[in-house]
Amino acid sequence: MKFFKGLDRDYVDSLLRVSLIGVHLVASTFVGLAAGYFLDKWLHTDPWLTMLFLLLGIAGGFTNMFREVKRIDRREKQRGGKQKR
Repeated sequence: MKFFKGLDRDYVDSLLRVSLIGVHLVASTFVGLAAGYFLDKWLHTDPWLTMLFLLLGIAGGFTNMFREVKRIDRREKQRGGKQKR
């Protein structure tokens, strides 16, 4: 991409990974909510499965977020503290 032409490839990769953290958090929460909602409608257990799967989706989103932050931190340490732009 021409926009990223002058930037360090590792820097751009880290930037893209950080921007995906919010997407992962929202997506996992939505998937948990949708799964719980449809299971509640199918099994007639309103609202218990919706709440349970919503909480599981939120927990999964935060778990993914922490893993991604650890991965980014590990990559930064491996780079040996290069100067950031």
